[in-house]
Amino acid sequence: MRAGWGLVGLVVALAIVAVLARKQLSTTATPQLAVPAVSGAPTSSPGTAFEQSRAFQEQVKQQVETQMQARPMPEADK
Repeated sequence: MRAGWGLVGLVVALAIVAVLARKQLSTTATPQLAVPAVSGAPTSSPGTAFEQSRAFQEQVKQQVETQMQARPMPEADK
């Protein structure tokens, strides 16, 4: 009997979560992809999501390459 009530409680909790998830997902609008403006980047028409994705990937790649360049090490005082 106790297991039965536990199962009923679990099913009720699952139903509540399912209703809340469906309500939350139905009210969210499709977000527009936006590439943050970076200095030196052209700020013309936004383009398609694919073009925005490629532009963002290029920006990240350039930033990583810039950070990976060897910096001159300061000479240690002896």
